[in-house]
Amino acid sequence: MQRAAKRDQHDRCEQREQWARGLRRVLVCAAAVPVMLIATGCSSDSGSDDGAAESAKASASESSASPSPTVQAAVYESLPQSCKVLSKKTLEDLVPEAKSGKAGSSDDSSTRASCSWSSLDNNGVKGSQFRWLNVSLLRFDSDVTRGSGEELAREYFETQVEDARSVSGAKNVKSEPVAGVGDEATAVRYDLKKKEGAFKQETVVARVENVVVTLDYNGAGLAGEKTPSADALNKLAQKAAKEAVAAVAKENGGGGAGTPSSAPSKSPSGGSSKAASSSPSKSASKKS
Repeated sequence: MQRAAKRDQHDRCEQREQWARGLRRVLVCAAAVPVMLIATGCSSDSGSDDGAAESAKASASESSASPSPTVQAAVYESLPQSCKVLSKKTLEDLVPEAKSGKAGSSDDSSTRASCSWSSLDNNGVKGSQFRWLNVSLLRFDSDVTRGSGEELAREYFETQVEDARSVSGAKNVKSEPVAGVGDEATAVRYDLKKKEGAFKQETVVARVENVVVTLDYNGAGLAGEKTPSADALNKLAQKAAKEAVAAVAKENGGGGAGTPSSAPSKSPSGGSSKAASSSPSKSASKKS
């Protein structure tokens, strides 16, 4: 029996040793698993970085291959001297007593210019005839962010016409298209009562390529003198507007007709450096 007890004790010792060896193998395997996972993770991240780098290179290549935005170049690059756009004969017809024109202030005469004339034919107790004339020129450069000079001029043309039609206090407002003056033109007429008397107002807005010409012309009979004919003033205003438009074309090498056929042609480019952003003074309702 003593021998059997020793054999049982020996068997139990061997079992404990086998169990201990098995446990050591399990611990070693468990320790190896995180190492394998880390190695696998590093390998995966490396591949991801390489893919991102290749994608960035492809995007940069596509970006460099894309063309830069362009816009049609403005046709006209300068404006004539504002006080010389009308001939001496035309000024004598519209403002016979005017001695000289008064140029408006401008920070860039190649983009914005204006000139005005006043005429008072004083007949003493028999009354007087008053006339006032103003010509404004506004040129638009092409800009890739805003559009071509012609598009900007067309938008401004429409705004000027609408302003002339909606002058505060205007009565009997009428407007009509004017043929043969630039690319498009509109004449607006109305009556305006002022403290000096009853005025007849004529405004002609014309666009030629990327330039807008706004001509304001008004007249009144003062101190009992007869009010001028609206039709006569309208005819003179349209004549002067056509002459001013022709002066713009001539200044830029055109034939002086102020029509698209006389304008120099240009190829598309990336646009000019500046664009007109502000508006010249509105119609002569603010003036006497």
